[in-house]
Amino acid sequence: MSSRNHSVITEFILLGFGNLHSFKVVFFVMFLIIFLLTVIGNILIIVLIWCSNHLHSPMYFFLSHLSICDLLLTMNTVPNMLGSILLGAKLITFLDCMTQLYFVSGTTVTECLLLSVMSYDRYLAICNPLRYCSIMDQRCQICLSVLPWLLGFLLNLIGIVLVSMFQFCDSNAIDHFYCDLSPLQKLSCSDTSSAELAVFVFSTPIFICPCGFIILTYIYIFMTILKIPSTRQKAFSTCSSHLIVVGTFYGTLIIKYMIPSIGHSLLVNKIISLIHSVFTPLFNPIIYSLRNQDIRVALRKIGAGKRHHQDHRK
Repeated sequence: MSSRNHSVITEFILLGFGNLHSFKVVFFVMFLIIFLLTVIGNILIIVLIWCSNHLHSPMYFFLSHLSICDLLLTMNTVPNMLGSILLGAKLITFLDCMTQLYFVSGTTVTECLLLSVMSYDRYLAICNPLRYCSIMDQRCQICLSVLPWLLGFLLNLIGIVLVSMFQFCDSNAIDHFYCDLSPLQKLSCSDTSSAELAVFVFSTPIFICPCGFIILTYIYIFMTILKIPSTRQKAFSTCSSHLIVVGTFYGTLIIKYMIPSIGHSLLVNKIISLIHSVFTPLFNPIIYSLRNQDIRVALRKIGAGKRHHQDHRK
């Protein structure tokens, strides 16, 4: 394979959802509403946590980072998807494609690690409450929130460098609504086995270890809750939202990355990616706002404060 053929591809065509035909306006409006609700919901969660004094706790501090991660993921994928739905295939440069892939994979790894940090926080609060404040101090919170971001975006550099060395010869049309690893592998005309092996070696522990850690911590949490019936309802309520988010997030990841892709069509990959990048970032603020009493109280206080301010002005 000559380097000249590799250098010919300087941009890709994101095909997106090109077969919607007369339904494209309906889908555009639907996904635009979902996108706006996702952005507003996650920004609202972040603002509530940073502005409400009773939400200044480690659990909500980590939740604000999770919302930031969801914002980055949806902002990096959905605008391109909306453009492809309404206007058809979209051109994207090779550099922009690699950048998009980097941020999608980086936020995915970061969210894996953040969810495990949140489970550790719940473990300490329920299983070791007397030492919770001394262990989960401000320094520990900062370290546990910064580390997932550093690992998520530093480890992905290896995979991005290997993917950027792929050679693309015959076609530059990506059958997806953003630059993802699987369609790039199928599009490449060079040997991608080394990149696939490297991604598997690095990604498997990143996905499996946090998932195993979350399962282990919740085994201890449930054992502790069953021993103390008086705190059972409150403890379950604080953990249930996190477990729903973990189940939704890891469910899509297992189907997308961990189950062998042999036999997976690009359409299946596209649908799973749609759930992961569009619906999951929307579910998180909804789940935490509907099932969390502290968040609902903060929302009511802001609403009451606005009404009081309006009445005072009148």
